[in-house]
Amino acid sequence: MRTVTGMTTNPSRAGRREWTALGVLMLPLLLVSMDVSVLYFAIPAISADLEPSGTQQLWIFDIYAFVLAGLLMTMGSVGDRIGRRRLLLAGAAAFGAASLVAAYANSAEMLIAARAVLGIGGATLMPSTLALVRTMFTDPAQRAKAIALWSGVMTAGVALGSVLSGVLVEYFWWGSVFLVNLPAMALLLVLGPLLLPESRDPAPGRFDWPSVPLSMAAVLPVVYGLKEIPSEGWNVRYVVSVTVGLLFAALFVHRQRTVASPMISPALFGGRGFAPAVALNLVSAFGMLGSAFFTTQYLQSVLDKSALEAALWALLPSVPIGFAAPAATSLVQRGVHRAHVVTAGFAIAAGGYALLVLVGTDSLWLVLAACGVLSSGIVMVMSQLMDLALGTVPVERAGSASSLMETGTEFGGALGMAVLGSIGTAVYRHGVPDSAPAAAHETLGGALAVADRLPGRAGDALATAAREAFTQGMQSAAIAGAVVLAGAAVLAATTLRRVRMHEEAGTENAGRTDCLSPSGV
Repeated sequence: MRTVTGMTTNPSRAGRREWTALGVLMLPLLLVSMDVSVLYFAIPAISADLEPSGTQQLWIFDIYAFVLAGLLMTMGSVGDRIGRRRLLLAGAAAFGAASLVAAYANSAEMLIAARAVLGIGGATLMPSTLALVRTMFTDPAQRAKAIALWSGVMTAGVALGSVLSGVLVEYFWWGSVFLVNLPAMALLLVLGPLLLPESRDPAPGRFDWPSVPLSMAAVLPVVYGLKEIPSEGWNVRYVVSVTVGLLFAALFVHRQRTVASPMISPALFGGRGFAPAVALNLVSAFGMLGSAFFTTQYLQSVLDKSALEAALWALLPSVPIGFAAPAATSLVQRGVHRAHVVTAGFAIAAGGYALLVLVGTDSLWLVLAACGVLSSGIVMVMSQLMDLALGTVPVERAGSASSLMETGTEFGGALGMAVLGSIGTAVYRHGVPDSAPAAAHETLGGALAVADRLPGRAGDALATAAREAFTQGMQSAAIAGAVVLAGAAVLAATTLRRVRMHEEAGTENAGRTDCLSPSGV
């Protein structure tokens, strides 16, 4: 058993033990990312069995992501203090127990509570896995490969979650989508103590408890408001929610800058490349999830695929993702500057959005190609930015750094859905005939439901007009997405060009005390 408490100044190459441990770490990461989408096809069966109200159904679906986003920074800091392996194993036990309760929940309230605990467990698992990767792989080249695998698994998990739920619900009962978590968590609890090293900050200072509610008050209202805006529009309630969250965010930042022992040390941003990595990672998440708002609806409602058919088709763009991150890592290790690779990744992703601009109402293969190109570019970017961010901070602060990157991903994804979703929705509503019923102007799904009730040609005409309007909305949003990612490519080229290709905290920060002092400043 190894315990790592200090900075590694002489990186050593990882062996079979570390790579095996990485495989063990991929299990919780895959399941945590899958749980974001695992209810996509299980909700109808849950609704029939538990009969939740409309509000309860929304909370069943959303509570996991809200709790996860709200606690990421807290759990990253806790892991730095008590040990990332200890937190990981505690989170795995909680995640497994909550999965069991969720599988056999006999009421909506019970399922909501179980999903909330799953979110708490997920918040402990995600930053701990990435921080342990930083601990085990001190050699920059090996660390880059490990983080490329981490990025690929995290992205693939979201796609696999929806497909897995469709298959399981087709052949079993809805609770089976939670039971699949149990074997993996049991394996982690058995193998984790044997393979994973313990690591922590040797001098973390006192834990700043007031920062916990401040961080949650900053994250949750913003994520909530941004998630609701695409479907409900710029309602005053959601704008106020985002505004309140931003005000608490300002208070949180002020406290971190002034308190003696901050939860998130401002000195993290002193590492060259860390701040650009956080900002650019947020933009990459903006691009990834902003497109998903449209493409999933396009497959089901425009092309009229069943939910399971749409999910299976959506797996195809995931194939090139498995090659994108390793290819980006290989380019950097062959001497291509990281700034050029990240810039190229953003440019490729912008090209994916450009393909979406060309999509018509019967363009299955073009949509799949666009998603594949877009996703590959984003994964190239994310893998390099994760490696850059972790390479520029001391190993003691790996948990906090990981949680900041992951919180940025949550913000970026919600922002992408809000901004691009609002653009697409506005164009859609303008394109639907004025004579159509009010429900048809709200969503494509509502328009198709109305069309089914109309007689003959009137229903067909409305369905056709709604599908064309939605496609036009997707095209307009794609233009905006392409512009944002093209701008990110320029920003990456200018901000990352002075960052060394293999930043390593163990060597660059040796002798520095700013990140190790109790105040962090």
